[in-house]
Amino acid sequence: MTISARPIALLTGFKCVHALRSIIVAAVLAVVSVPYAADARPARVARAGAFDGTWNVLFSPLAGNCHASNSVPFTVSGTRVSSAGGGKVTGGVSRRGIVSVRITVGASWANGGGRLAGDSGAGRWSGIITGDRCSGVWLATRS
Repeated sequence: MTISARPIALLTGFKCVHALRSIIVAAVLAVVSVPYAADARPARVARAGAFDGTWNVLFSPLAGNCHASNSVPFTVSGTRVSSAGGGKVTGGVSRRGIVSVRITVGASWANGGGRLAGDSGAGRWSGIITGDRCSGVWLATRS
């Protein structure tokens, strides 16, 4: 039995061959992109109350006429952030650990935002401290 290339050559002129090529190209692209889709897993979501407890937050200035670092205790309960002593603290934390707070002590105030993960966190802050505009970073550890 001999196989001739002639019948195969006759098929190359049909529209179905173009459609078949398109399907093959699409299948190859799908297979190539699958490993990248697997890496696009959704971020891990913490359970409600996963950040509950007392957090010691160290505020360090980086810009402005503020020179001293300050430590302020915060309390996290569910999605609420409040003061654990040392000024008025209002704010919240999402299930993913995104935190946003406002701290007021007398005429001084600061807004901060960042992220908590496990027993630590970090972010940035800015505000008016003793009449001067300042900004910096914060680091937090859970007690």
